[in-house]
Amino acid sequence: MFGSMKMNLKMPDYIPGACNIGTGEIRRRQLVAVAGLVFSLVMFSGLIVTNAPRGARFSLFVPLLVASVGWVQSRKKFCLAYGFMGTFNFGKLGAISKVADPVDRAADRRMALGILLQSCTVAVLATLMAWVAPV
Repeated sequence: MFGSMKMNLKMPDYIPGACNIGTGEIRRRQLVAVAGLVFSLVMFSGLIVTNAPRGARFSLFVPLLVASVGWVQSRKKFCLAYGFMGTFNFGKLGAISKVADPVDRAADRRMALGILLQSCTVAVLATLMAWVAPV
């Protein structure tokens, strides 16, 4: 009777506070990181070519933040938005699942906050480097 039943016992690779996205989601974040970096470099070049005031370089913070958020998330295999929402995804892009355990959700929120702080730190440092650049 049970011999004909197929059971899929493979669980998602979700690890509370450590890993909440699979390969498709990781790839998406890598693309966001590259896009943010390319946009930042193009914008920086434009500021230099047009002899914009040095203070205008602070406008690089937002695209650098986009790049750093994508990069940190892809390296940690953890989506900060999913962490704050209490969700995860190891399947099709956009097919999210809810985290049931409140302790796991709390661990995810801590990790998401850490990623946000790391990303902001990277973006601030990169912006300051652009600001002090002698060109």
